[in-house]
Amino acid sequence: MILSDREIRLAIERGVIGLTSSPPPDSSRWSSTTVDLTLDNELRVWGPLLSPTGSDIVDPAGPGYNSSQLIAQYTTAVDCTGGFLLEPKAFVLGWTIERLRLPHESRIGARVEGKSSHARIGVGIHVTAPTIHPGFGSVSPGSPIRLEIWNAGSLRVRLTKGMPICQLIFEEVHGVPEAGYRGQFRTQGPPPSTST
Repeated sequence: MILSDREIRLAIERGVIGLTSSPPPDSSRWSSTTVDLTLDNELRVWGPLLSPTGSDIVDPAGPGYNSSQLIAQYTTAVDCTGGFLLEPKAFVLGWTIERLRLPHESRIGARVEGKSSHARIGVGIHVTAPTIHPGFGSVSPGSPIRLEIWNAGSLRVRLTKGMPICQLIFEEVHGVPEAGYRGQFRTQGPPPSTST
């Protein structure tokens, strides 16, 4: 069952959902079943993925594969506070300003989805992994949500800190999960900047 705006607000007030932002989401960021989240200042821009042998092949099923290490090695931190132009066919990682915490006992999960206003100009906000499991952001005040942002359109699109970038849909989970989410993305956030 998808929660309505009223139920989401009540769950936040009761601490069943932890959604931290400063300032709190105003009325323009709420719809009947979603709340908009905003883009934080750091984007990670992918550079060339070439190994010493010239190979640009990454094997996600191979031994020792680690997406966090690839991100740290092959991306550069860029500040979008003044705006960042996302070129056609470009792909960047971003994060939400808001921090989310879903205690697994609360029986609430969520989905992060793009906004139709972005999709209509060819910009996808969360490639193929919208599910946020109960147990996400288990440490207070929670965790920002990593966004996989790509431009499949033909326009250059400006991304700016604080812009509404995605929306959350909250869903009731039938029954209490045996355990909360314990995967590698339980807590997220930009990796330390490697730029000098």
